[in-house]
Amino acid sequence: MSKTDEIEDTSAPLIEHLAELRTRLIHCVVAFLVGMIICFTVATPLFNFLTNPLCEVLTERGQDCGLIFISPQEGFFVAIKVSLLGGFILAFPYIGMQMWRFVAPGLYKSEKNAFLPFMLASPFMFLLGASFAFYVVTPLAYDFFLGFQQFGAEGEAVAEGATPAPLSVVFQGSAQEYLNLTIKFIVAFGLCFQLPVLLTLMGKAGLVSAEGLGAVRKYAVVGILVLAAIVTPPDVITQIILFVVVYGLYEISIFLVARVERKREEQLRADGYYDDEEAEADEDLMQEFEDKK
Repeated sequence: MSKTDEIEDTSAPLIEHLAELRTRLIHCVVAFLVGMIICFTVATPLFNFLTNPLCEVLTERGQDCGLIFISPQEGFFVAIKVSLLGGFILAFPYIGMQMWRFVAPGLYKSEKNAFLPFMLASPFMFLLGASFAFYVVTPLAYDFFLGFQQFGAEGEAVAEGATPAPLSVVFQGSAQEYLNLTIKFIVAFGLCFQLPVLLTLMGKAGLVSAEGLGAVRKYAVVGILVLAAIVTPPDVITQIILFVVVYGLYEISIFLVARVERKREEQLRADGYYDDEEAEADEDLMQEFEDKK
């Protein structure tokens, strides 16, 4: 191991590490509370922004965009939920920095260089997934849901003995229920978009391989289908979109893990630790084992 790849000289006692962890956790909580307070002061504009997908669908159908409170305290809890989501998003860069500053002293320089890109990619992929959910999936889902409305004759008196006018069933949604469903979409897709980051990091650590991920592809398909059925509402369109997206991310993950393995092999060969003849013999043994199966 080279001298430039040494761990930083931080041989502090355990109690000091725990004290540092406590301090950084306090900083994270304070940052989250500050972000939450900031978002609470602008909770109404933020909520109006989150209702854009619904309003666009209603406008296309010639309906007014409006949500209702079904309880006196619902408006307050809507503002709190918007503040929680916004506060976490605002504080996440600072929280990530605190996590990194706590972990980094215990890593080798090469490990820092390997881990830092994943720290940067994780929030980017979450925002990418959240944006995809908000701008693509949510409008499609609400367009599907609102397609079950039925419009009867309004304001018309029914004469005695005449056929009653058709029943009118139109959307009058609860603000809290709408917000819950929208946040569910955003969080679900944001977390699912972490799949390439997680699998690539595991591949770099040697916990998974591209060959292994490819071998369990059929089980991954079943798992993704189950995931799509759990985290999305019972509409086929949203489930299909989530399945296609997550499966695509799984295939991208296999490609990224294979790339990581090629780079590791090149580095080992350059350092003289990789024996091509031994590797070929191992591959022949594996192929013979597969043939016998």
